[in-house]
Amino acid sequence: MHPSEVLFQDQKQPASLPACDHYAGSEKLMRKSLSLQQELGPIFDVTLDCEDGASAGNEAAHAQLIAALAASKENCFGRVGARVHDLGSKFFEQDVDIICKGAAQRLAYLMVPKVESACEAAKACEFIQACAKKNGREHLPVHFLIETHGALAEVRQIAALPQAESLSFGIMDFVSAHYGAISADAMRSPGQFEHPLVVRAKLEISAACHAYGKVPSHSVTTDFSDPQAAGNDARRAASEFGYTRMWSIHPNQIKAVVTALSPSSEEVTEAEEILSKAQDCDWAPISYNRILHDRASYRYYWTVLKRAKANGFALSERASSWL
Repeated sequence: MHPSEVLFQDQKQPASLPACDHYAGSEKLMRKSLSLQQELGPIFDVTLDCEDGASAGNEAAHAQLIAALAASKENCFGRVGARVHDLGSKFFEQDVDIICKGAAQRLAYLMVPKVESACEAAKACEFIQACAKKNGREHLPVHFLIETHGALAEVRQIAALPQAESLSFGIMDFVSAHYGAISADAMRSPGQFEHPLVVRAKLEISAACHAYGKVPSHSVTTDFSDPQAAGNDARRAASEFGYTRMWSIHPNQIKAVVTALSPSSEEVTEAEEILSKAQDCDWAPISYNRILHDRASYRYYWTVLKRAKANGFALSERASSWL
């Protein structure tokens, strides 16, 4: 039997996405990002940005450009999404309508920022799905940016929404929403991993995502002069907070984030060997290097392989056939 049939049975498999979510707003940077994705492969997603990318008075034209790019041959892997304006903006429905009309079939997801509640998130999903369906797409994944007190208070309900695929932490708006009660140092490292209120927010978002099989995505590293700063942040986000994805805002951050959030070659080899032995034993418990493994650990190693594939690892022929 296929591993996913045995290991998950009636359970829904958790979502799996590339480790890096790269944001670009201007036409020049959007095209450059798509070109880099073509060069490196689908090891990172590209999010084309309506919210911060469109100049005042140019919102409709910018959304049309994003739709054209997402629908074009430049989106050769189908791993291009878009961030629209927030639900309270007069441009939210316009963004969604234009982008779905032009690129519903090719779009990987839509990112909705600044949701205030689970009810608001559900309304955004309802409108997005209606627009997608009208343009021939049955299900369009939705990502949410958790950056308000209200969204954090209802983060588990937001993660539970069937359309939600990933939740991202918006650290800068979250810190700003405390009006000076959290210092600016908490927007960057090491403060962002130490301030109790920020730590609490990160943990609640990550825990909600894992409870409902969604992908927790970590906030940006604003220091883009040193690529390793992003890599270090990604490594801490993964090892201490359980994040499996992270934003980038500069091309030189992408490889550092992907490397930090990828399993090691040793982990991948171990996962391949354990799952191969398990399959040969019809998924009964096995001993590997004098350690007992059963279906609980098999599910862990299955996710290692899925992460490896998403991040561009060359897997064995047998493991490739599973995925």
